[in-house]
Amino acid sequence: MHDQGSGDSGPTPAASAPAPGASGGEGAGAGNGAGTGPTEADLAARVADTIEDVVGAVHDTLVRPLVLVARGLVFGIIIGTMVLVLSVVLAIGVVRLLDVYAFGGRVWASDTLFGGLLVVAGAFLWSKRRAPGAEG
Repeated sequence: MHDQGSGDSGPTPAASAPAPGASGGEGAGAGNGAGTGPTEADLAARVADTIEDVVGAVHDTLVRPLVLVARGLVFGIIIGTMVLVLSVVLAIGVVRLLDVYAFGGRVWASDTLFGGLLVVAGAFLWSKRRAPGAEG
């Protein structure tokens, strides 16, 4: 009673072994000569395995790198857009703060100060540039 539901009562090794002549065993040549090569089931399994190997190789060598490049482009565009929007909002905020609190409604003074800061930052970065191919 206990062995019926336990799942241990699988087929015995003798019952799962292929019959002689079924897959190119000892008696494969016996009979009418039709069993000399692989059976249709073996051939279908080989073809399926080959197709699976080819698809896996193409996926690993071509599809996966393309997916990574596409993800990089998409995330790069999203991050670049966010940085651009945040930069513009920050610049507007700084000019508004300077205009309202520092210079009392004189927009030209806020623009001059902020523009001067950007020019100084640009000049500093320009002085740190390197010519292409120059080392050190």
